[in-house]
Amino acid sequence: MSLIKIEHLRKEYPNVTPLKDVCVEINKGDVISVIGPSGTGKSTLLRCLNQLEMPTSGTVIFDGQVITDPKFRMEKIRQKMGMVFQSFNLFTNLNIIENIMSAPVNLLGKSKEEAYEEGMALLKRVGLAEKALNYPNELSGGQKQRVAIARAIAMKPEMLLFDEPTSALDPTMVGEVLQVIRKLAKEGMTMMIVTHEMKFARDVSNRVFYMDEGGIYEDGSPEEIFESPKKEKTRIFIKRLKQLPLVIESPDFDFIAYTSMIEQFCKDNSLPEKTIKDLTLVFEEIIKQGLSLREGLFPIKVVIERSESDDSVVLEACYGGMKYNPVEEGDELSTAIVKRLSASLDYSFVDGLNKVKSVIRNSK
Repeated sequence: MSLIKIEHLRKEYPNVTPLKDVCVEINKGDVISVIGPSGTGKSTLLRCLNQLEMPTSGTVIFDGQVITDPKFRMEKIRQKMGMVFQSFNLFTNLNIIENIMSAPVNLLGKSKEEAYEEGMALLKRVGLAEKALNYPNELSGGQKQRVAIARAIAMKPEMLLFDEPTSALDPTMVGEVLQVIRKLAKEGMTMMIVTHEMKFARDVSNRVFYMDEGGIYEDGSPEEIFESPKKEKTRIFIKRLKQLPLVIESPDFDFIAYTSMIEQFCKDNSLPEKTIKDLTLVFEEIIKQGLSLREGLFPIKVVIERSESDDSVVLEACYGGMKYNPVEEGDELSTAIVKRLSASLDYSFVDGLNKVKSVIRNSK
């Protein structure tokens, strides 16, 4: 059953038009992840739905009501369409339970006793009942975001909008927020989530919007979008998700930053922890302990790629200079480690270009 119908939605700013012609329907119970490059109107779409941004033109129908009509009282819909921001937006002068009670008391007319009981139940749902009397500045980023979600649910909305809910969080705190959103999805809450967490988008959504060219460029299931996208720009975007190019310019490259990028790439591609550890160790032994210590090979171009056929992950390094096979000529201990972790290990030297390729099997 349709909850929202968007017809020819357009949003213009003085120098850019992020939304040119958005037409789509959202059904009750849909969990939609909105993905795409920066600047393609993902957050603008959410903000136009609850009119934190006024659309330039077009129509939004929510639960049978034309909410883009200038005469419509939008505050009624904002009670039914909650929003969770990346910056939390908690009231710093109120403690946690007061943050959650505020809107039900002031907007829904509930008694403080009823709002308190419901607020405490919500804090238990998000695992923060013991923090009820704390103030926001006493909580971690992940805890603040969980409070923000509880506050949004306190209004008993029909739909929740999430604008990059984990982008302001330390990576260690992302999981606790995503876990709460997963629970809401299982409970049947209609949600639209702008996110860069691709593994989460695959796991929790029943639909994915890829945004580009001023609108919803492709709309499909997670399997359709991530495994077999139909349109060219979607394919290019998804291919980038499945391929991580790196360039090593000198022996003093930032190894920690590079391994962090590799780990994030693997997590975005749903690879298990053992595969991630194996891959980062192969990267360290081949690149850091092997090629980067030898003169005349720079730049070393490395590509990490997730294989779609068998979910293995491939590390391929290309470099110039004289013929040099690190697998046979490198440090014996490094070679032994790489051979043990690789399902296959190949080297070639063609037209002055060295290539070494390690395939690490997905250890499920």
